[in-house]
Amino acid sequence: MSKFVDNGPMLNAYPDSCGGTLGDIVTMLEGDDFKDTFSSFYILPSIYNTDLDRGFSVIDYGINQELGSKEDMDRLRKLGIDLKLDFILNHASVLSPQFQDLLKNGEKSKYADFFINWNKFWEGKGEMTEGGYIQPDKELIKDMFFRKPGLPILMVRMPDGKEIPYWNTFYQEVQYRMPDAQDIIGAVADYNEKNGNADADRVQYATATKIAELVCRELKNGKTPEEIDFGKYTKYREGILEFLACGRKYLGQMDLNIKSDLVWEHYKNTLKTLSGYGAAIVRLDAFAYAPKEPGKKNFLNEPDTWDVLEKVRALADENGLKLLPEIHDSYSAGIYEKVASKGYMTYDFFLPGLLIYAMEQKDGAALERWANEIMEKKIRVVNMLGCHDGIPVLDLKGFIDDKEIESLIDTIVGRGGLVKNLHGQKNMYYQVNSTYYSALGADDKKMLFARAVQMFMPGKPQVWYLDLFAGENDYAAVERAGAGGHKEINRTNLTNNDIKEMLKKPVVQKQLELLRIRNTNPAFGFDSKLDIKKDGSVMTFTWEKDGNKISLKADFATYDYEIN
Repeated sequence: MSKFVDNGPMLNAYPDSCGGTLGDIVTMLEGDDFKDTFSSFYILPSIYNTDLDRGFSVIDYGINQELGSKEDMDRLRKLGIDLKLDFILNHASVLSPQFQDLLKNGEKSKYADFFINWNKFWEGKGEMTEGGYIQPDKELIKDMFFRKPGLPILMVRMPDGKEIPYWNTFYQEVQYRMPDAQDIIGAVADYNEKNGNADADRVQYATATKIAELVCRELKNGKTPEEIDFGKYTKYREGILEFLACGRKYLGQMDLNIKSDLVWEHYKNTLKTLSGYGAAIVRLDAFAYAPKEPGKKNFLNEPDTWDVLEKVRALADENGLKLLPEIHDSYSAGIYEKVASKGYMTYDFFLPGLLIYAMEQKDGAALERWANEIMEKKIRVVNMLGCHDGIPVLDLKGFIDDKEIESLIDTIVGRGGLVKNLHGQKNMYYQVNSTYYSALGADDKKMLFARAVQMFMPGKPQVWYLDLFAGENDYAAVERAGAGGHKEINRTNLTNNDIKEMLKKPVVQKQLELLRIRNTNPAFGFDSKLDIKKDGSVMTFTWEKDGNKISLKADFATYDYEIN
């Protein structure tokens, strides 16, 4: 039996967040400073063989040899630390073995139905366009939510030259080889020969050089080959386009076809792999996008989404795994409650914003209301302050007034946070990107107060490494990341020397002591009794189990607290 409570704290980090590798993090956890502080570790998915989105585009679920090893995970197990690992239900990388087989063998591939052929999906339910894809009838897509402009498709070239659209909800990138003069000469000659024009004049070298310069310049400027104006070289256009199309490469996350038996075999094998790594909890990323049907929503399609989850849960049960479906939505939508009612753990995405709100108001009334709801409805949550994304704010809609949400956003932005709109839609704020420490004004007393309250809230507390070390917003990382790099504000990789110096800070050592109390005191547990009382600005949280009792008295006016 573990010496830790069953809902003890969970570290959250990328495998290279502290020291550079997972092995460095394990060594850190083996040190005296971290003794008995964590019972779980959520390792973000760059621990796998991945290519994009800092791990959320999975090629396969083998361990990234540059960042970790099975031995590292075995060392964690010896510390009594189990794992939370990601499983991405909706999609796989273009570089996955399955998609690469499709590119190589086309419609003869074993995996021809592993991904969603857009035209097959919408056959008879729309009009074929000149671009080679079906435009679905408006009535059938009116309830669908697309995360980017246009239809969610990637046109993929098959070995026979056909262009086939495949469903692509998330990221995509098409890369073209940059031709030189010899490529242009050969491309035009091959095209003319293929089309019975072998006697046509060859492109002169000087002309080919000018064309190559034009094509490379326009491609680097973000144009597709079809958008390039060839001007006086237009007669060579078709041959050059054919050359570019044949040599293009893809990056992206391709949606899986959950009606394929091979996809379910993939699901089964993946869960078995994660269990072998020492996972106890599996976070289901993007699960709500997986079920798709014409005329229905493509996000949280009901009841299809729950049917899929039940099938996945059966596979998880075979491997002793608990599922944690990840989904963001407003409080008023009630999705958190529906997930919990189906018997799943769920994220407490309300706590991060509510706690800052309560501290700014110097009144814990909203927090008390939320904590009581969790307990009354017996919702089993994983809570957090900061995480690898931002501080959620969309989730609070319906729990506190919209004007209060706007004020909360202004407060965090005023302290250096960056606002991310919801998929490009202005004034639909999904999250504010910031370290939690910076969102609290880089105030040690507030950070400790917030951590103490988190430790006594219902659920299993998840702790983002950078907030544990009182890390501040990293604007240089945002600038290095370029467009779309706002999330890097909260993902600073720490060296071993950084950690050594940060461990000298009282705010870090006191957080570690709070974690140690939360992890080892027998009054805590999923089945413990939690009583919350409020007297003015002071809230008292009392946990009790099997005759063991522990209390936190927290004053939201002064940010003082004491534990008894």
